[in-house]
Amino acid sequence: MKIIYNDGHTADCPAEEELEVLRHSAAHIMAQAVKRLYPQAHFAYGPATEKGFHYDIDLGEIKLGDEDLPAIEKEMQKIVKENLPFKVYPLPRQEAVKLMEDRGEVYKVEHIADLPEDAVITFYQQGDYIDMCVGPHLTYTKALKAFKLTAISGAYWKNDQKNKMLTRINGVAFRNTEELAAYEKEVEEAKARDHRRIGKDMNLFMVDDLVGRGLPMFLPKGYTLWQQLENYIRDKEVMLGYQHVLTPCVGTVNLYKTSGHWDHYKDNMFPAMEVEGESFVLRPMNCPHHMRIYANRPRSYRDLPIRIGEIAHDFRFEASGTLKGIERGRHFCQNDAHLFVTPEQIKDEVANVVDLIFSTYKDFGITDYRCVLSLRDPEDKTKYHQDDAMWEKAENALREVLKELGIHFTEEIGEAAFYGPKLDVNVKPAVGAEYTLSTCQLDFCLPAKFDLKYIDRDGSLKTPVVLHRAILGSLDRFMAYLIEETKGVFPVWLAPVQVKVLPVSDKSMAYAEKVYNALRERRIRVELDDRNEKIGYKIRYARQEDKVPYMIILGEKEIADNTISVRDRATDQTTVYNLDEFADKVLKEIAEKK
Repeated sequence: MKIIYNDGHTADCPAEEELEVLRHSAAHIMAQAVKRLYPQAHFAYGPATEKGFHYDIDLGEIKLGDEDLPAIEKEMQKIVKENLPFKVYPLPRQEAVKLMEDRGEVYKVEHIADLPEDAVITFYQQGDYIDMCVGPHLTYTKALKAFKLTAISGAYWKNDQKNKMLTRINGVAFRNTEELAAYEKEVEEAKARDHRRIGKDMNLFMVDDLVGRGLPMFLPKGYTLWQQLENYIRDKEVMLGYQHVLTPCVGTVNLYKTSGHWDHYKDNMFPAMEVEGESFVLRPMNCPHHMRIYANRPRSYRDLPIRIGEIAHDFRFEASGTLKGIERGRHFCQNDAHLFVTPEQIKDEVANVVDLIFSTYKDFGITDYRCVLSLRDPEDKTKYHQDDAMWEKAENALREVLKELGIHFTEEIGEAAFYGPKLDVNVKPAVGAEYTLSTCQLDFCLPAKFDLKYIDRDGSLKTPVVLHRAILGSLDRFMAYLIEETKGVFPVWLAPVQVKVLPVSDKSMAYAEKVYNALRERRIRVELDDRNEKIGYKIRYARQEDKVPYMIILGEKEIADNTISVRDRATDQTTVYNLDEFADKVLKEIAEKK
């Protein structure tokens, strides 16, 4: 594949750059198609992305929707067939500004103003379309062989909410139709696993615009699943010596100024509320509250380690475009804990946290994950607490602990918390990109900010080290992960409804009620389907919609024999049991968390 660079020379495209060049060129071809269809369009940014491309466009009063994509895609196909050459030429700054002004490209003019004075300003042209760009690009439009427009969304100019909202047209591009077909298959699989669709179909949670975007509400079945996760992780933590607390969802602005969150995290927090001359905010995280709990009374080295845990409600003002069901919302609950330790205890406590993470993953069958040591970017003087000595000490300490524990990890610059480095455990879901599920952060910063102390063996006052850790991450995201991994087919111990009793007819209703009540008394989550529907429909609904592990089918034979016929979702086989035998089987599976 030949490409043209911004100095005008052409060359074979390096294999590692092919997709980026294809996608960047696709953005230009899409922009040309949009300009043909909507001459009043003005263009902002149009980059290649990990799997595709997008262009942010000001269309004035015109509002595009996904239903408009086929027309734009058809125009792109025409441009590809025209086999227009990509031509490149530089212009002096003033001529570049004039060209963009003459074409009405106000966003490009503003972009030029942001460039250094000595910047070389180049333009790429195909046919009647001209775009300011550094390239490289394809040499001819016909080289774009496989692309598809995927969605319309919104984006602020320069990603700043104070600026105008633009229309973002998203698309994908690949080397050939086979790669595009594989991508489309992956998209269909992602739709089948989308926790938002499954959550709605199974009545697990809902989002209501009147309540607010990004503020999901858990329905009875969803909250049942939630409670199982909460009980699971709390029980494990209690066995490891954690002490659980309950703290408020708000705090004073001064609390977050003390912690440093106000300086480093304010843009992600809800606005302050003024009450009786004091400023309060919804909390985005729980560490400041837990710091104050530690400071509540004098501490001795004999008290440490102190492990404070909480299933805590937190609030972050996520941009509307990033919201995604319960995977990413503005309200969520963290499986949070803060461990106050002496320097000598760091290794053992990190090891215990890592063991807890891996044992939890084993229980849930999570095997596709990797460990990342997330470090600060020393060049970023605003994101991180400025204390080079502290950072060097903390990063080296966590790195050495991970090495001593024999944990394989990679290092990533710029991914640390503002106050310290962290171990992130990133999971690879069945579809989509990996994301962080569990984390363990080493913090020398906040204990000093809050002036935390303990009395050491020699009677001197020392500052503890804090480990911030989350095993399930947020319960919301972990639930979303489970829904998508299982497609809602949960194991018995997690299933919101574990057993469904299905009477064949009204003649078996009294017996069905007896079975239903007996299972309820054994604390099995059971429902009775007493609808006036055929048994085949009831079975299909229980299996496909409710995804219930066990269906008890009761007719005249079961009544006569005082037995139950149980259909197993996993095998689709039906087995005859007596009621106590079946109840014992289910309770055993629940206890063993199979």
